[in-house]
Amino acid sequence: MSTSTDAIATDGPRADWRGWAALVVLMLPVLLVSMDNTILNFALPAIARDLEPSAAAQLWIIDAYSLVLAGLLVTAGSLGDRIGRRRILLTGAIGFTLVSVAAAFAPTAEWLIAARAAMGIFGAALMPSTMSLLRSTFRHREQRRIAIAAWAGMWAAGGALGPIIGGFLIENLPWQSVFLIAVPILALMLLLAPFFVRESRDPQPGPVDGWGIVLSMFALGPLAYGIKEIAVAGWIGIVPVFIGLVFGWLFVRRQRRIPHPMLDLSLFRRPKFSGSLVVNLCCIMAYIGFLYFVSQHLQMIAGLSPMLAGIALIPGAVMSIASGFLVTPFASRFPASRVVPAVLVIAVAGLLLVAIAGADDVWMLVWAFVLMGAGAGAAQTVSGELIISSAPPEKAGAASAISETAYEFGAVLGTSILGGLLTAWYRSTLVIPSGVPTDAAAHARETLAGAMNEADELGGSVGAALREAATVAFDGGVVATCLIGAVLLALACVVSAATLGRSRLSAPR
Repeated sequence: MSTSTDAIATDGPRADWRGWAALVVLMLPVLLVSMDNTILNFALPAIARDLEPSAAAQLWIIDAYSLVLAGLLVTAGSLGDRIGRRRILLTGAIGFTLVSVAAAFAPTAEWLIAARAAMGIFGAALMPSTMSLLRSTFRHREQRRIAIAAWAGMWAAGGALGPIIGGFLIENLPWQSVFLIAVPILALMLLLAPFFVRESRDPQPGPVDGWGIVLSMFALGPLAYGIKEIAVAGWIGIVPVFIGLVFGWLFVRRQRRIPHPMLDLSLFRRPKFSGSLVVNLCCIMAYIGFLYFVSQHLQMIAGLSPMLAGIALIPGAVMSIASGFLVTPFASRFPASRVVPAVLVIAVAGLLLVAIAGADDVWMLVWAFVLMGAGAGAAQTVSGELIISSAPPEKAGAASAISETAYEFGAVLGTSILGGLLTAWYRSTLVIPSGVPTDAAAHARETLAGAMNEADELGGSVGAALREAATVAFDGGVVATCLIGAVLLALACVVSAATLGRSRLSAPR
């Protein structure tokens, strides 16, 4: 583990055509898992009308997947290092496909939440494997830089394409289709991976750390759950947060004492590694939080069909992909401590645009998402390369799992904290017009979808008044959410400027 990672990556052989074919194959699960974080935002109104979940259940439908996945990422990455990363990838793909079919035929909200949690189990096997397999496939540093840029671009693209594809599916097919889309994507990967993706593992993995696996699960799971509960239910969530922190301390304590730890904790002492993790966490949190409210606003307030709402986000999706490649020449010439803050300022501008101008203008939301995509996509490309280059090749799976945990916690926090704040603002500021029946008022206070459904049923001047009141309350929460997202990205600017130093993508560090 004392071998220089950069030297290995620079001096290693260049990948041939099979390596680039493997990159294409590995992008399929990346696209799917990142889409899964956002595609339900557009399907949620249809699910709400069909299954009638409460506001808390709506958040659980979105978050159950990410919460379980976050708790298992470190375990899955460590197991991949030991028993084979491709084997873990294929196992996750098979399980994810089967559970996606079960989710598509969920008769109740509770069934759907359980299926989403099961998807998280197998999703945890997919993501760390893709990054670590890229690391073992592309040993030449310049090729690895391109591969990681493609990985980050596909992740950003999946998050942006989720609402677009979701909008198309919801407009033309039942909401169940958003789950069934996983079947052809993963079936194609299962067909091609054995031919193009080479197996890799840690040559000296040491024994499986059973206690470490248990401690990591009991640390990450309750921590993510507690953060979600604080956002939705208040300070009662501090109990699972405390439990998670205790188990986290026990996990760290054990990893420092055993001869073959699951994670090389010395990585966290490297400022560029830890700083890059913070950047990714804040970017994903702001990005997912933005998509959470904009998907609802475009459909339920602006009145766009799911398809048109998805089309409105295409420019931002394209920019999130393109910016990852456009930033690499600048990141090769200038220090990351300058490049990352510069591109994050662009994303901050997108959020402030909504916070200052409001969410009334659809074209303004389109431009705001373009700015968000440009800044977040570029920042994650640079920070993602710095994260993976800090790990020894034999620990690529575990290091990738740390990176993925930051991504997934960002997704959880984006919907839990920013989404929970939006829900709390909406409920506290919604003024029910006179003439609205008690039952209808209760439904309207639960969610924006409930208010709009009740407004449609009431009709007339009372229905119009309820619709207007719900719009005002929701858009007020949008302004507050955007301000908090801007603060998060500003924090990421400060952290990146202070920790990334003079690192460049093409120069030895």
